[in-house]
Amino acid sequence: MDLSFTPEEQQFREEIRDWVKNNLPKEISHKVHNALELTRDDLQGWAKILGKKGWLGYGWPKEFGGPGWTAIQRHLFEEETALAGAPRIIPFGPVMVAPVIMAFGNAEQQKRFLPGIASGEVWWSQGYSEPGSGSDLASVKTKAERKGDKYIVNGQKTWTTLGQYGDWMFNLVRTSNEGKPQTGISFLLLDMKSPGVTVRPIKLLDGSFEVNEVFFDNVEVPAENLIGEENKGWTYAKHLLSHERTNIADVNRAKRELERLKRIAKSEGVYDDPRFRDEIAKLEVDVVALEMMVLRVLSAATSGKNSLDVAGLLKIRGSEIQQRYAELMLLAGGPYALPLIREAMHAGWQGDFPGGNPALAPLASTFFNMRKTTIYGGSNEVQRNIVAQTVLG
Repeated sequence: MDLSFTPEEQQFREEIRDWVKNNLPKEISHKVHNALELTRDDLQGWAKILGKKGWLGYGWPKEFGGPGWTAIQRHLFEEETALAGAPRIIPFGPVMVAPVIMAFGNAEQQKRFLPGIASGEVWWSQGYSEPGSGSDLASVKTKAERKGDKYIVNGQKTWTTLGQYGDWMFNLVRTSNEGKPQTGISFLLLDMKSPGVTVRPIKLLDGSFEVNEVFFDNVEVPAENLIGEENKGWTYAKHLLSHERTNIADVNRAKRELERLKRIAKSEGVYDDPRFRDEIAKLEVDVVALEMMVLRVLSAATSGKNSLDVAGLLKIRGSEIQQRYAELMLLAGGPYALPLIREAMHAGWQGDFPGGNPALAPLASTFFNMRKTTIYGGSNEVQRNIVAQTVLG
């Protein structure tokens, strides 16, 4: 197994690096490198830049308008954009629902929905979790009743990330109560501007509104928005989650944040503490190990071999690493990691006080926010059970 990159792949890396350097807005990369809050315009602006180049759907095959890159090329693209300070591509459209539409949608659905995703014009949201259905998605209760050529949807979704910006939502809905819970679920595409859709933001501890509750009150959805067959949505959901869990590993962001951790530790004078530096070293070893695992999967895919079914394992390790670097940054910042004045951050002078460091301002917020990573996308406890069954046997 050869994990080194070929000369052609190294050249591809250089081409990506040069393009990103010339096209990524400096104000956006500054925000990313310092973990400052990104606006909708920041996120969608970068998505549209990528869309114009044809790279927002960087994992798509050519027949659907993508670049048709290899797994290695996709990895190099992700690495170079992350290290340059590009925002993480909001995955719900290009990374999650698009592959489902490609694999299970009909030609008309593909023609209708994929172009808006590829261009970055249409913002998609995910309708999976409910108040009583998180890791156990088979228990979803949001109901879609077929009446003629439409479905009538009633119920509630929650923890809908950035749902306040959503134009469309892909939904797991219950269309049958017969048999096993998994067999009565369907995959429905819903226009969030439809009458009866209410989005209510959930205010987080730091005052931000990242997640939402979404309510459906007799929402009419055309039956043509059903993906695949009725009551087969569980199959499509599993296909989607395999993409999400690999994406959650986000090894390239971990590499970028590891360097930020070192900068903070040095600026705050704790990098010279052997015990603290040991913790950084252990984290770096785990980041490298995660990268090697990703490269093993990519190497197997490139050589035509069956890669290990490690999507769950990548999710486990990647999410735990995100929590660890967030915690170490918080510890490095000490008391100065705690203040958070949102108005000051937006004005650009948060941390402008004796002994203050602007780069430390969001650290407590980041730490608390990262507690979710081991829960969403299927909790790590559930993922360990899946890995035990599918990988260990």
